Amino acid sequence: MNLELPNRIIGDYTGSERGPLVLAFGGMHGNEPAGVNALQAVFQLLHLEPGHNPGFVFKGRLVAIRGNRQALALRQRYVFKDINRQWHPDHLAHLQATDPRLLGGEDWELRELYLLIQQLVAEYQPERIYVLDLHTTTAGGGIFSITSDDEESIQLAVQLHAPVITGMLQGLSGTTLHFFTDQNFPCRTVAVSFEAGQHEDPLSEKRAIAAVINLLRSVGCVVPADVENKHDDILIGYSQGLPKVAELLLAHRIQPEDQFVMQPGYTNFQAVRQGELLAHDRHGPIHCPIDAHLLMPLYQAQGQDGFFLVRAAAAPSR
Repeated sequence: MNLELPNRIIGDYTGSERGPLVLAFGGMHGNEPAGVNALQAVFQLLHLEPGHNPGFVFKGRLVAIRGNRQALALRQRYVFKDINRQWHPDHLAHLQATDPRLLGGEDWELRELYLLIQQLVAEYQPERIYVLDLHTTTAGGGIFSITSDDEESIQLAVQLHAPVITGMLQGLSGTTLHFFTDQNFPCRTVAVSFEAGQHEDPLSEKRAIAAVINLLRSVGCVVPADVENKHDDILIGYSQGLPKVAELLLAHRIQPEDQFVMQPGYTNFQAVRQGELLAHDRHGPIHCPIDAHLLMPLYQAQGQDGFFLVRAAAAPSR
């Protein structure tokens, strides 16, 4: 495949004081460029900030990384397989030991990513690693964060001022949230995924920028006084009327041979009723089994999840 691929590193910023290593990913899916664009904008802001604010201090290191470069060049979710289902430690070890000339598609991408992450951790030797994986969805209607079961992951996501969806990793494996944990790194490691809105919505990029900056504040890279209120306002305003925390009730997994087709017009967090027609596949109509709220209805050709059903849950105490 002869593609002109963008650089793996979007930006690399090391502060004057020690702090956490923050790894921010954009474009883990190639049809989701908003995260990449947002990270480019954040680095422009970081380089301009000392000129506007002579007292500005950044603690730690922020590295922004393009995920699936081949898929980004093709503007499609993936080339051969979803890279965000391949983060298995044994698979990564196998890829590391394999001659890269024998690899293609997502295997080649993942090997590069894994070696880069190992290099960054070895260079900086952080006491803490924070990971923010930026995404967008095919449907509009709301932003949200996805967390692991780690309490700090949930608390960090709450501070991004978007609904937090818990339990989404049930029945999945090989995502960044599965991999970026204490078990796979030599120090405390916490990860959050942020869904910034619909793929083509120009405001998704601004919401992703706000999420990155709010995370940098939350983990202590920048002090609250250096973060404008507008970043909070962007996220709070778009999340009005949505639950603070929601838990997964059901995930409708699909395979390519299922010929899954979602009914048109659904949006994130739309209320659905038991018995409501949601989709069709080769077996016939698919009706909603329970009263719930719909999340991530699939309106693209590639993907392994037709839709999710969630319900509001109690927010964790701060």
